[in-house]
Amino acid sequence: MDAPSLRAEFASALPELAADWQPSLPPVPAGAQAAFVSLNPQVADSLGIDVDWLTSDAGLSAMGARSVIPGTRPVAQAYAGHQFGGFSPVLGDGRAVLLGEAQTSVGLKDIALKGSGRTPFSRGGDGRATLSAALRELLLGEAMAGLGIPTSRALAVVATGDRIWRDGGTPAAGVLARVASSHLRVGTVEVVAHSLRPDLRDDTMRRLLAFTIERHLPQQVGTDDPAMAVLEHVVEVQSALVAQWMSVGFIHGVMNTDNVALSGETIDYGPCAWMERYDENAVFSSIDTGGRYRFGAQPAVMEWNLGRLVQALAPFSPAGPNTAMDEMTAITGGFAARYRLRWGALMSAKLGWTPPQRGVVDTARLALIEDLLAILAREGADYTESFRALARDARTGTWISVVGRHTEWVDRWVRTWEGSSGTEVADRMDAVNPVYVPRNHLVEEALVAATDGELAPMGELLEVLSSPYAVQPSRERYAAPAPPGFTETHVTYCGT
Repeated sequence: MDAPSLRAEFASALPELAADWQPSLPPVPAGAQAAFVSLNPQVADSLGIDVDWLTSDAGLSAMGARSVIPGTRPVAQAYAGHQFGGFSPVLGDGRAVLLGEAQTSVGLKDIALKGSGRTPFSRGGDGRATLSAALRELLLGEAMAGLGIPTSRALAVVATGDRIWRDGGTPAAGVLARVASSHLRVGTVEVVAHSLRPDLRDDTMRRLLAFTIERHLPQQVGTDDPAMAVLEHVVEVQSALVAQWMSVGFIHGVMNTDNVALSGETIDYGPCAWMERYDENAVFSSIDTGGRYRFGAQPAVMEWNLGRLVQALAPFSPAGPNTAMDEMTAITGGFAARYRLRWGALMSAKLGWTPPQRGVVDTARLALIEDLLAILAREGADYTESFRALARDARTGTWISVVGRHTEWVDRWVRTWEGSSGTEVADRMDAVNPVYVPRNHLVEEALVAATDGELAPMGELLEVLSSPYAVQPSRERYAAPAPPGFTETHVTYCGT
């Protein structure tokens, strides 16, 4: 029963961005007990972590931020970020620590704790997290993984046994053990370019780019222009990621540059949600009063974020800042086309079409896709259910399920839908259109129950979301939209 052997690659390669910091929450209050609320043996196995150790007192103590795994070097990472358009020169891990990296069959993976107490970057905060917030990130990350979309994942969630002060109440506290390909962000590049001492910038950026390339694009090790290579990579993976978000109706809610991972994984599930009624202006974040990060704005926001990455990287390209700025701006200028290509392919698959020719945008298909989305918006139709309904219609040759009744708009659209009937088309659609997404009312129901000590709803929801494309008998409620009035009043918060 051995403790995991974790490396300290980030801490060693980039000490300027790593504040040595050991998580050390206060002792469990008398009469209380820390406990695992969730464990993911599949993730543990992928990391080479002995589940017997993980479930031992030593594992619980380490995952619950009350002790340090022997031989590790935990650090809080420094980064900056553009938040709602304004630049914050130093943010960093205010309530998280990177425990280290595990060697896996697909390369190194970060293991970090979130909610593990104050760090040098806490800026007056307590560094804690509510148990509900930790479980929310677990649920939504696992839902994203079930959908096959790149994401961080939870190894474990620990109820720490104590409570913390939040908004006039004292909810139960929790710690999330999070796994990611790395926690490098656009904000990591920004803190080096804009916030580090000028005499340190060149050498630190050189090492940061080398570290990023070795970690995420090893085929580019030795490239003559690491800054250009990293930008190309991030534009590529983020165009693919946002297209996937949009195809399943996911709203991240806080697309600040410090939440944009260089790996192309989804990270930081705070004020996010899966859209129900189709609405390009849907916002679920209590702090996004201007709708900056609304559903339909996500591609444009990501392109803007990548422009901030260009500003940070251009001075460090061997091409020279002016030439590099022009070349890098041309790369990010291609983001919209890359995104459109990927989104078009995903949406074509959702409608049962065979894949388009590689690299080709079918404008007629895109027009029909956009016409369908306009119908869904006009009719207030449920986004996820509408595509499953279309597949049912394709099997039967009837065309009312998409909005529940015949309308002029639906009938006209169906007449132009190529290949709009038959089992083969329906099977293709069912393979890529989920039955189940983490609907907001179900997430809230599970979180309320879990924080009251009832874990069965959370366990069943996780089980449903692990197989989102297959109809699961007797689980119809997990595919049903929220009760009337819920969606209109539902908001989420940073840190929830």
